[in-house]
Amino acid sequence: MGLSNNQELERRTREFYTLTEVSKTLAAPLDLPELLDAVMRKLADVLEPAELGVIMLWDDSAGLFRPEASFGYQLRDIREMGLRAGESITGKAYDEGRACLLNVTEVAEAMADMRPPNRRILIRAVGTEELPHSALVVPLRVGERKFGVLVLMILHRPTYFTPADLVFVQTLADLIALAVDRDRLENEAALTRDVHQMDRLRSEALAALSHELRTPLATIKGYSTALLLDEVNWSDDKRREFLQLIDAECDNLTTMINDMLDSSLIDVGHLVIEREPVRLPRLARQVADEMQAHTQVHRIVLDFASEFPLLDADPRRIKQVLRNIIDNAIKYSPDGGLVVIRGQLRPNDVVVSISDQGVGISPEDLIPLFEKYFRVKSATGYHVPGTGLGLPVARAMVEAHGGRIWAESKVGQGTTLYFSLPRAGLSADDAHGLTL
Repeated sequence: MGLSNNQELERRTREFYTLTEVSKTLAAPLDLPELLDAVMRKLADVLEPAELGVIMLWDDSAGLFRPEASFGYQLRDIREMGLRAGESITGKAYDEGRACLLNVTEVAEAMADMRPPNRRILIRAVGTEELPHSALVVPLRVGERKFGVLVLMILHRPTYFTPADLVFVQTLADLIALAVDRDRLENEAALTRDVHQMDRLRSEALAALSHELRTPLATIKGYSTALLLDEVNWSDDKRREFLQLIDAECDNLTTMINDMLDSSLIDVGHLVIEREPVRLPRLARQVADEMQAHTQVHRIVLDFASEFPLLDADPRRIKQVLRNIIDNAIKYSPDGGLVVIRGQLRPNDVVVSISDQGVGISPEDLIPLFEKYFRVKSATGYHVPGTGLGLPVARAMVEAHGGRIWAESKVGQGTTLYFSLPRAGLSADDAHGLTL
């Protein structure tokens, strides 16, 4: 028996309202997961008689359908599900590429090949072993591009989906598919831009790197050639000066090469952290003394608490982090001044800051400061030598320890770089730390 005119008008009004609400939700400035969650919450509020709903998206990297958003399920449980190609209702509807309306017998047949782990997850997520007695399954597709499946089910209510519901839900699925397609196209465009930007930066970096490597080599070659001149009788003081300059340039060259090698290890995921109990103030003092020997116009000072806890960290890597940041502070304060290394205690971590009195960094340069090959452009036109890898390498090493790194700066007033290290670990058993 068909619907009366009033019932038909009521149904169309409800469908129009639902489409309006879903369209408004899809227009919201949200990331795709948040957007789809909002859509499913809206469907749960306005779409009768559906009791369960889930958007399953195909994950190419995993080769599985993953739940992206849902209503009516225990979200924590349904998130664990991963359906293979062709598996259960989702896989079959995706392969067939058409919407379908299923009764309880057809639901049971379509779900018969669901793997036991997924079936257990589904039972936990629904709270019953009872199968839905009505289901709507609609592929999410735009043209020839398929993204996943929208599944709506009736579990307990004494109602069924109708062919009219199928047409309406297909319209909803088309709206959702357009949102997924737009997000993926934006991500692909952003990835292309990132790749082009990285290629450009890499080319610029290689050009700068060749220049930066030639500079210390030219210095080393020049002074060593001068020392070898038979016709010149250099004084002991002058010979010592030349040798110190050669030694300093060798250190610069070593730093550049180490940054390049470490950057390569980071790129392939082979950065190794070998933790052991360390006294951070002692490491900072060693690096400060080492760096102080290379500058006459800076004064490097330390400010650590009288008692500082042992940390579980890789001393070689943490010294490199300190060395890279202090080197950066010296380079960006060409007129000299104080470089202050300060250690602060917090309940769950420690924070080390390195402050200089240099040229500072503009706000727009703070955002990409820790990206590979990025070079801060000095407002004064002062050329800062380096590879653009020191701070990115430092960031990777800090993050490998479970910490984070950030910067604050004012142009003309100097820069402070911070990094944190967690206090958790075997050494944290000593609640009072060790005195220096």
